[in-house]
Amino acid sequence: MPIFDSAALNGGVRKREVFGWAMYDFANSGYTTVVLTAVFNAYFVGVVAGDAAWATFAWTSALAASSAIVMLTMPSLGAYADLRAGKKRLLALSTAGCVLATALLARTGPGDLWLAVAAVVLSNVFYTYGESLIAAFLPELARRDALGRVSGWGWSFGYFGGMLTLGLSLAYVLQAQAQGQPATHFVPVTMLITAAVYGLASLATFGLLRERARPQPDALRGGGVRASLQRLAQTWRHARDYRDFVWLMACSVAYQAGIAVVIALAAVYAEQVLGFRQTQTMLLIFIVNIASAVGAFVFGYWQDRVGHKRALGFTLAGWIAMTLLAAAATEAMLFWLAALLAGLCMGSSQSAGRAMAGAFAPEARLAEFFGLWTFAVRLAAIVGPMTYGLVTLATGGNHRAAILSTGLFFVAGLALLAPVDVGRGVAAARAAGTG
Repeated sequence: MPIFDSAALNGGVRKREVFGWAMYDFANSGYTTVVLTAVFNAYFVGVVAGDAAWATFAWTSALAASSAIVMLTMPSLGAYADLRAGKKRLLALSTAGCVLATALLARTGPGDLWLAVAAVVLSNVFYTYGESLIAAFLPELARRDALGRVSGWGWSFGYFGGMLTLGLSLAYVLQAQAQGQPATHFVPVTMLITAAVYGLASLATFGLLRERARPQPDALRGGGVRASLQRLAQTWRHARDYRDFVWLMACSVAYQAGIAVVIALAAVYAEQVLGFRQTQTMLLIFIVNIASAVGAFVFGYWQDRVGHKRALGFTLAGWIAMTLLAAAATEAMLFWLAALLAGLCMGSSQSAGRAMAGAFAPEARLAEFFGLWTFAVRLAAIVGPMTYGLVTLATGGNHRAAILSTGLFFVAGLALLAPVDVGRGVAAARAAGTG
């Protein structure tokens, strides 16, 4: 089972190009791992917001604001990228924006609420743009019957990138704590580490990945932005022709809402409910990343063998079990088990969703369809964490009730997955052709 098997790739695609593509997952995963999951979220709640009763709600609101911006802009941005053959150029701009905004987080401390909110919103918007644009390259690289395994290669690389960034950050935190330095000293440095790894690792992507698309006639006539919006409106009008993609979007809103909670609030839950310290939380997330990398890589091959729908349904059942374990945990051991299960499900479900979106995307509308898929994921990133934040607000900080409510998103995801017909969705994408 060699990594980057040429038999999984489209004609003319070289292994080093797939390596460059996968390196973007490697580069940007440190952002979600350190900023959103392991370090800055808990720092925001406990230090920047002073552990106020509204602190968790403020954090989820900042994430929701960034997702709302992406929802309003990414589908048309994707259509524009298709028309102008500009995926790679836009990817470079979004990467630079996220790196700079992440570095800006290093300037935040106690009471710097609005600066922290602004930097979180900007960094998450640019991160999400990049995530969508890099995903749109997947069907150009992988054969239709190998989307699962190639997507899994990228996700597994990504988790190793997350581990590298988190490992460097953890080493610095341990050293700083040994010297008696406070979080206000070492957390800002971890933001600079994250920004540096993101920027440096992404250079491999821009050096190796090709832009295969060509500007389309509407763009050549100078109708760039206007034509992009018209094209997007046409896709919405013909949504019934892509009804399986629409069902996938609805399913994604549900289950990705639950995943968004785990990404944004796992460290907060560990510290608030089980009394984890910063180093314990970082070590926990490190182990979760190992499980996620293994899950994404192995699961991708299994997904191509058993089918996208069955594979995704299996992971959603695993997520339901994870939320029940986390809610029941009163000691660290059971929560570690829940976290390990979350890691296995995280890599596999994220990879499965991206592969299914690629299978349903017409060749000439890759960035547009991935922009629509990102719309669904960002809507989920609003609904999930905001629901969690509202439950904690309404229950006086009851995080167990909030994590139980999260399990309902995965139940809904299973229900919405049922109407999806993968064969029909793939046929609709092929019928759309290249125009």
